[in-house]
Amino acid sequence: MKIRLLLFIFTFGYLSSYSQELNCSVFVNAQRVETTERDVFQEMEVAFSQFLNNRKWTDDFYTQEERINCNLVLNIQDMPSVGIFDATVQIVSARPVFGTDYESVVFNFADRDWDFEYTESQPLQFDNNVFTNNITSLLAYYAYTIIGIDYDTFEKLGGDPYFQKAWNVVNVAQQSGRNGWDQFNSNRNRYWLAENLINIQMRPIREGLYDYHRLGLDIFDEKPDDARGIISTVIKQIQEVNRSRPNSILTISFMDAKSDEITQMFSDGNPTLRRDIYNTLTILDPGNTDKYQPLINN
Repeated sequence: MKIRLLLFIFTFGYLSSYSQELNCSVFVNAQRVETTERDVFQEMEVAFSQFLNNRKWTDDFYTQEERINCNLVLNIQDMPSVGIFDATVQIVSARPVFGTDYESVVFNFADRDWDFEYTESQPLQFDNNVFTNNITSLLAYYAYTIIGIDYDTFEKLGGDPYFQKAWNVVNVAQQSGRNGWDQFNSNRNRYWLAENLINIQMRPIREGLYDYHRLGLDIFDEKPDDARGIISTVIKQIQEVNRSRPNSILTISFMDAKSDEITQMFSDGNPTLRRDIYNTLTILDPGNTDKYQPLINN
């Protein structure tokens, strides 16, 4: 079976020097906001994408082709006063699959706690050790998280330095008292995602990112049965983590990114393996049981 291209479109955002890591497209949806001053939303798209794409986040050199394709979709829910915004955000990033034109979604996360200030022509300043403003802390946090997850798919635990940087952003931003940075109001926020990514108990999921992509997905076109076997082992490892840390945000984020892809990969192949992986998935990700039905129907 050839994996069909998923319906995720990664358009090219603002490009600058080839040394930067991210190729992030920012989309701002402000239809719910009643204001005649709509230019600020277009400026947000440009300013936020430039902040993400023009800044150097690592010490490594990236060619244009190596930059990480990602989307940040910002849905403005309310503007309580001029320059103050409440929003939700969907962040998606992908990595290429070796020898194909297919891009695999590796990170898919919904953040419902974006409240920030922004005015037109506002310079976006960020300091790793000082809280400057919420919007640059939010953007930097996801830059480091996206890069760390991408590194994990190419080198086992390769994202460690960037997850530590994201954790540092969390610690510094906690002084602001803003939503999403602390452990108390929700178990599905930025604090818990960063905590999961550096927590040794969750390490099998991060190790699984390498096995799933580098040892499994990258050989799928040539050795689909071998790839399915490796990926099924990864899914079982994640299920083991889920038994000790049920409904952790890292597990949820992994399944949000991978449920469609896994269904496609296992819709063919050994019937016993398909039944086995179906049983695991419906326990691990019960909300998508209907989605996994083709694994046992075909």
